[in-house]
Amino acid sequence: MKPRLLQHGPLMASLEAALAAHFDVQPLSQDADPRAVLAARGGEFTALATSARFGADRALIEALPSLRVIASFGVGVEKIDLAAARERGVAVSNTPDVLTGCVADLAFGLLIDVSRRLSAADRFVRRGDWPKGPFPLATRVWGKRLGIVGLGRIGSAIARRAGGFDMPVRYHNRRPVENCPHEFEASLPALAAWADFLVIACAGGAATRHLVSRQVIDALGPGGFLVNVSRGSVVDEMALVDALRARRIAGAALDVFEDEPNVPPELFALDEVVLLPHVASATHETRQAMADSVLANLRSFFDSGRLLTPVA
Repeated sequence: MKPRLLQHGPLMASLEAALAAHFDVQPLSQDADPRAVLAARGGEFTALATSARFGADRALIEALPSLRVIASFGVGVEKIDLAAARERGVAVSNTPDVLTGCVADLAFGLLIDVSRRLSAADRFVRRGDWPKGPFPLATRVWGKRLGIVGLGRIGSAIARRAGGFDMPVRYHNRRPVENCPHEFEASLPALAAWADFLVIACAGGAATRHLVSRQVIDALGPGGFLVNVSRGSVVDEMALVDALRARRIAGAALDVFEDEPNVPPELFALDEVVLLPHVASATHETRQAMADSVLANLRSFFDSGRLLTPVA
């Protein structure tokens, strides 16, 4: 018999088809009364497939007494109650590595866009403003100072791309990275004060909520740009809005927000801001690789008892 798997939230169609081929899948979102389903049949499920968007809270984990493994589509695990999973002996996997390159690419795309004002220049042409006069000067990228918050897989990939633009790099982490060629900065405000561009690439969750505070944003200064490809919760969004409206920083490029898909409307009118709908990993290649990783983790767990990419 196929293992019983509960699917929490929609997944890629190709992944849903692959899961159905190997597991007896119950999509929770298709039930009119999910709580009743969990109360009546929660003990049937040994596996849970979810995503970084939906996660798995303590209540869901405790409603599945036979649960052995959680496989999440995405690298972020802040919406999975890892403590509850550990207490129950439930293994948890995510999909690291396969999305690193695309997220780093997008971070640099945002950096170039906000500094050279590509999106703003596009709007300028489309509005028919070019015949009225030249577009304002922008800020160069090459040779500028790049500060990275979170030098993990993605932060390191962003740092490597900076080499092609002759950018000196410094970073802020909970602790220095061994054998790292870049200078560690223990003070985040000091890193912001040094940097021309501050790129946020750390994990989300309670530990990093509003890590990029009003103090950090103000330290970046009127010539500095903020780029966020991590989680919206890492940045004090209202402090950022205030700084942008008062021109205390030069601009911001954001792929993530505190209350997605809701974006502060104050940002819409600001030409020095680039806004994206959380698409850093949204390429055909990367999303398929993420789907393959979810399936591979589940199959490995039920075949051998081991996950390929376990969450520590």
